Parts: sequence; structure tokens; C-alpha cells
Amino acid sequence: MRCALDKAFRQEIFKIQSKVFIVNIVNIKSTFFILFLAACACVNPSKSEKAKPEIALVETDSLVPDPVIVAANRIDQYLPLLRGKKVGVVANQTSVIFKEAGKPLTDGGIRDAGNEVRGINYEVQSKKEEKLDKLEGKEPATPADKHQTANTKPQITDSIQQISYTHLVDSLVSSGVTMQKVFAPEHGFRGEADAGEKVKDGMDSKTGLPLISLYGKNRKPSAQQLKDLDVVLFDIQDVGVRFYTYIATLQLVMEACAENNLPIVVLDRPNPNSHYVDGPTMEAAHTGFLGMTEIPLVYGMTIGEYARMINEEGWLEGKKKVDLTVIPLKNWNHGTEYHLPIRPSPNLPDDTAISLYPSLGLFEGTNINAGRGTEFQFQRYGASFLDSTQYSFTYTPMPNFGSKTPKEEGKKCFGKDLSENPRMQEVSLQWVIDAYTNAVDKSKVFNTSGFTKHAGTEKLQQLIEAGKTEEEIKETWKGDLEKFRKVRRKYLMYGE
Repeated sequence: MRCALDKAFRQEIFKIQSKVFIVNIVNIKSTFFILFLAACACVNPSKSEKAKPEIALVETDSLVPDPVIVAANRIDQYLPLLRGKKVGVVANQTSVIFKEAGKPLTDGGIRDAGNEVRGINYEVQSKKEEKLDKLEGKEPATPADKHQTANTKPQITDSIQQISYTHLVDSLVSSGVTMQKVFAPEHGFRGEADAGEKVKDGMDSKTGLPLISLYGKNRKPSAQQLKDLDVVLFDIQDVGVRFYTYIATLQLVMEACAENNLPIVVLDRPNPNSHYVDGPTMEAAHTGFLGMTEIPLVYGMTIGEYARMINEEGWLEGKKKVDLTVIPLKNWNHGTEYHLPIRPSPNLPDDTAISLYPSLGLFEGTNINAGRGTEFQFQRYGASFLDSTQYSFTYTPMPNFGSKTPKEEGKKCFGKDLSENPRMQEVSLQWVIDAYTNAVDKSKVFNTSGFTKHAGTEKLQQLIEAGKTEEEIKETWKGDLEKFRKVRRKYLMYGE
């Protein structure tokens, strides 16, 4: 009996006696298993059998998993909650409705209630493709010094031109929803302000809607700003790190809604760092806008799940509760690796930066540069006062989009390049410890007040200065992490 095997792209179809078995070789890579299937098909054929069965391997794309559908695309779930109401929206540049295969949708991007706009699959560019891009001149050439790298690289926004979407606010206005105003978080409504830069009130030039800053004179909507609203809609892409300020904005908006008897609807989005829980837990003495509640540095929840936790755990002022509705995601769980198609803030340009942010974000509380002033933000670290004999990698931060005055501006920094680092599975202290260990003048490393706000505790700096290892330090977190996981479990909407 003849048995044939033709190779295809990453997927295989085995045809055995007219039955088709589709196997995704991402999950099944064993040659022995393939041979076993072939043997089963070829052994003891019927004598009366005229047709000779084949094993044919052909190309197929039929095993693409169901696409992730963000809550903003689940129009039928939230549009009825807005019809006939005066609506305020908390939004930024990530608050979008994705269009199907780049095709325009009716009603300004919103289909009739009862339909869901199909999600889109996003695939992270492979390392092989990145190398080919470099060879083809798609990335600035490396300087003559082989250890000095360029300060620019392709960004998330460079790779999404083919992805079609409509901003949530534009879509709601076009669909006839009575929009009253937009509340803008850190970095502004269009996401162009530097980290920490005050955002001013204004007016959106496209819709004519008033823009109210929640990162300027006030960070919580006032009763006056809410008095003409019937409902508040919240839709912002988070990255699951305690000191990333969007969750603080969420909590303050929820608090303001509770105080003014307004319902709030949260549109959920995937958290790219939701596959683990780790890091030091915020201590009550150090709570603030970089951490309003006593949660770990990485808390492993979507913004919708976290909103439920805030509400039910009594974390709003006066232990009030708000009328909360969370519109869930579809086809996503905490193990799903999700590529953000729009950068969530100016200095998180790609997946690598987002993955490393929980670990390298601790450098924000030091005088060491973490890539700001380059296009490798949160993918490298260095400083002019680190021991040059210990590092072969150097770079020079300069003002750019998202960082008008970067640390160590114009200075040659000695440090490490982490742009090829794999997806993180935990918070790593190795780089902060490395920088402190190799600082020529250790008094220059920590900005103690800032580091404590980011770490949530004074103990982390103290343990690093005492020469403790990463393992010894992380051991001190375990009790708090276990307590948090038990509370967290009550509010998970997508499994563990």
C-alpha cells in the first residue's frame, strides 16, 4: 500500500481512508506520533479494497483559533444601556472598535444592536522576521561600535496600518448616542502626553465634545462635572501593573459615580500581563496614585475583573458601592497571549516593553534610565555612573516622543539590552540588583521616595542595599501573594 506525506505550512492534514484528521503541529510535534498514525492506516487492509488510502499533508489555515473579541466590539451588550441616556466616557487612544477585515461598518462603526463586530487575530512579529527586516533596511543600521545600538525600532503603531478601527467616542456620536463629555486619563485623550505631564481640559476637535482632564488639577470627576450625566462609560486598555495609573483613574471614577448615584459601565479588554501574580504588595502607609489599594505589583486581572474587586471589597471611599456593569471579553482567558494593536501609552511601544514593564518599571524610582529617550523604552537600562568595565552595551538617551527630558539625557549610558528577552512569567529583580551592584557611586541609584511609591514598600530598597539575593527577597512576598490570590479568585471572569 502506498503512503504519501506532503509537507505544509505549520499545519498538517492526514487523509486516512477518506477521513480527514487535522492536526496543528504547534501542539503536536512528535514524528513518532505521525508514523504511528501512518502505520495504523496501512496495516491489514481489506483484500477487496481497491482504492489505496493515502496520507496527504497539505496547507491549511482552518485551525486559526476564535479571535479575541474585546468588549467594545460587543455592541449589543452595552448600546441598550446608553440609548436615551446622557453619557460621559472615560477614554483614550486605545478605546476603539475594531472593524471586520478592514471593512467599514454602518452607523459610524457600530452595527445594529444584536450583532457583534468580529474580533481580529493579531500575531507578534517573529524574531526571524525582525532579522529579515534589519537586512532589508527596515530598521536603522547599527552604529560602527558593535555594542552601541540604534535608538529607534519598529513600533506597534508601525504594524497596525492594516488594522481598521473606529474610535469608540466617534462611533457613539455617529450612532446617535447622546454624548456629553470625555474624561481623559494620564497621557491625554489621544495619548500624546509624557508620563507625569499634566493634561489640560479642552475640546475634541473631531467631535466638539468637552475634554475633562483626570490628570491635571483634579484626578477625580467632581459633582459639577457629573451632574448632567445619566451614565459613565469606561474603556481604557490596561497592562496589569499596579503603578500604571489607569487603574487608579478607574477607582476614582467609580468612587465619584458612587457618590453621585451614577451607574458605570466598564468595557473589558485583555490584560497582557494577566498570566501571573507577583511582586511586593502595596503597604497602606504608601498608597497613592501609583497604587491606591493593597495589591501586588502584578495582580493578574483584567480591568473589568479589577473593577468588580474594588466594588465588592469595599475599597471605595466610605466603603460605598457603585452600580457597576462589566461587559466581558469573548474567546480570551488568562493564559491567552494577546498582542496590543495600539500602544497603551507613549513609552510602551511594543509587546517586549509591555512584558518587561513590571520589572524595569521599578527603575522609575531610581536615577537609572530605563530606555526613555530611545525607541527601546523598558527594553534596556543603563546610566553614566554604572561601571563601564562591567557592560559592553551602551546608548545615549535623547529627547523624543513621550520623553522630553529623559534621565541621563545626552550622556553615554552603560547597561544591558533586553530587547530580545522572552515573555516574562514573573517579576524579575535581577536587573535592579545588577545596576545597584555595579554602580560606581551607589548613593546615586535610588530616589528613595519615588522607589518606595513604585515598590509599595520601603523594604525592597533596604533588602537590595543589604545585599540580599533575588530569591531571598522574593521569599518575603509569598505570604501576601497567597492571601491576594484567594481574594482575587472570587472576581475572575475568565478562569485562572
